Amino acid sequence: MEVVLLEKVINLGKLGDMVSVKAGYARNFLVPQGKALPATSKNIADFEARRADLELRQGETLADAQRRAQQLSEIIVVVSSKVGLEGKLFGSVTAANIAEGLSSAGVEVSKKEVRLPDGPLRQTGDYEIKVHLHPDVDAVVTVQVVAED
Repeated sequence: MEVVLLEKVINLGKLGDMVSVKAGYARNFLVPQGKALPATSKNIADFEARRADLELRQGETLADAQRRAQQLSEIIVVVSSKVGLEGKLFGSVTAANIAEGLSSAGVEVSKKEVRLPDGPLRQTGDYEIKVHLHPDVDAVVTVQVVAED
């Protein structure tokens, strides 16, 4: 199925690209999320009429993500948890805990934006965590997991 992208999609294309994707991917993800439109002659004409507005909005989104990344680089999140022997946590520190700590520090972050490739944190210590704010912008945040008093 041919679609016209309304924003940059990782590993697929950028704004305005006409790409061929599987019908289910287009029907179930790209179109409902507002990331693409089916490549019909009417939709292509509508896209070309709205192209300047979409490019402006995409630029604003990128600038906002870069501003948030700058703010996040200055934040150190401290998460305290009950700890057993050898620094192992009772439980774990998840993306939701980190997102909550960042939001309480003044920068709104959803748990979907926090990347934990090795899974939840289960030991005390300092960790460098990636926060994916935009397809072109990633921020690195320091998370300190400490023992609860």
